[in-house]
Amino acid sequence: MSSISSLPELAGSSSRNPARALPPAASYPLALLPGVVLSAMAAAVAFSLRELPGIAVFSPMILAVIAGMVFSNVVGMPAQAKAGVAFCQRSLLRLAIVLLGFQLTIGQVTSIGAAGIGVVALTLVATFLFTVFLGRLIGVERGLASLIAAGTSICGASAIVAANSVVAGRDEDVAYAVAAITLFGTIAMFLLPALAPLLDLDQHRFGLWAGAAIHEVAQVVGAGFQYGAAAGETGTVAKLARVAMLAPMLVALGFCARRSVAGGTGARAPVPWFVFAFIGTATLNSVVEIPAEAKAAAATVTTMLLSIGLAALGLQADIGEIRSRGLRPLILALSAFLFIAGFTLSLVKLVL
Repeated sequence: MSSISSLPELAGSSSRNPARALPPAASYPLALLPGVVLSAMAAAVAFSLRELPGIAVFSPMILAVIAGMVFSNVVGMPAQAKAGVAFCQRSLLRLAIVLLGFQLTIGQVTSIGAAGIGVVALTLVATFLFTVFLGRLIGVERGLASLIAAGTSICGASAIVAANSVVAGRDEDVAYAVAAITLFGTIAMFLLPALAPLLDLDQHRFGLWAGAAIHEVAQVVGAGFQYGAAAGETGTVAKLARVAMLAPMLVALGFCARRSVAGGTGARAPVPWFVFAFIGTATLNSVVEIPAEAKAAAATVTTMLLSIGLAALGLQADIGEIRSRGLRPLILALSAFLFIAGFTLSLVKLVL
């Protein structure tokens, strides 16, 4: 998610609003300021809301989407803010995905062992394919189904906005997918620890189940440490292994998209070049000793950039368009959640 203007847009422009296709940001730095400030203010509201009792369980990213949507659909987005909002939705989101690599090392991924990596990988592939297939079966648009599949199988909102670089869905599709994935991820954060004693899971097996089945990193941490320190640590590592698989999944999505358009209009599907930068930061983090303070700062900046970018996405989302999607995408997200939880639990019971 680099800020280099030649990289493809992370969130596809809607054909309903050609004005969103903007000239390179570097040519109009002052024109970006109103939209950047507006997006940052919406993200700041999201972080402030998390200070309220009972709200801290929600990711600032989903709160940022909601804040942006409320402002845009109630107050309206000023025309002079469009350029900066599009910049945040495009370049800042790409940069945040690249910085996400600093939260990963090869050692962390391999520390859960071959069996753990196998459980995570098999769950990811099976969940993605199940969700896409079911979406086609019940009539959910392919782009929206792919976003829900990415968010469920990989890493929540981060995977959704990254996958949209090749899916090129509407802004409303991204907002819908983020909201649905956050809803069921939050339910999982409370439900899985409550079920674990009934399922006779020790801390290691529960941590692997939570890390492979729950959507967001923060939700995995919340669920894991509810069950114990060892469960929290195992769950976090398993979740990071899923995050590491974001790169090959996006490359595969890009390949499928390019094959899909080859026999159509002749247009070229975008290549998610920022994924290779993500791989680069994760590799650098694995071979170079980066101070803990720098890693903590990078994690904070990553969350802030993701929140600002998703606030910008919310500012361009039409609630009426989201409502027009109906209940089928929500049913799809629920089905995907139930599948990943059940499938992972079966593998954990069988393998470990």
